[in-house]
Amino acid sequence: MTSGLRIRPEEPGDRTAIRSLHVAAFGGDAEADLVDRLRRDGDLSLSLVACADTVLGHVAFSPLTLPEAPGIRALALAPVAVLPDFHAQGIGTALIEDGLQRLADEGADLVLVLGDPAYYGEFGFQAEDTSALSTPYDGPYLQALFLTEAGRNARGPVAYANAFAELA
Repeated sequence: MTSGLRIRPEEPGDRTAIRSLHVAAFGGDAEADLVDRLRRDGDLSLSLVACADTVLGHVAFSPLTLPEAPGIRALALAPVAVLPDFHAQGIGTALIEDGLQRLADEGADLVLVLGDPAYYGEFGFQAEDTSALSTPYDGPYLQALFLTEAGRNARGPVAYANAFAELA
């Protein structure tokens, strides 16, 4: 991992760097726009940056709504990005692990992610754990991580923050 790496909550002065790193990591504006919309709508439940001398990575968590389980605190992990020159140095892993620990400490019940099962499986996410949920992203790349027993018992439809509907 990069020497001197710190994981901390996003600060207002990080916004330009966060946008630039998402554009660089994904080769376009879609994910950067998603983060901007989540922030604009007040739907960034947790936004962390990894930095050394500059912002090298970012992870966002946003609220999910489960109408049939209103007491469940559920979140979506998306997006996560690391500057291309710093891939394969453990920065993304550090961001995700830190974020999941913070959410667990805050009493979150469930986290969903859409991505590579081999990668997210390393954090405990499992596709089969989504079978009782219905989302716009159902399929083999949707995975769940239960942080509590209440999360494990969640059932029914899942609504993402409005910014996801605008994702191109």
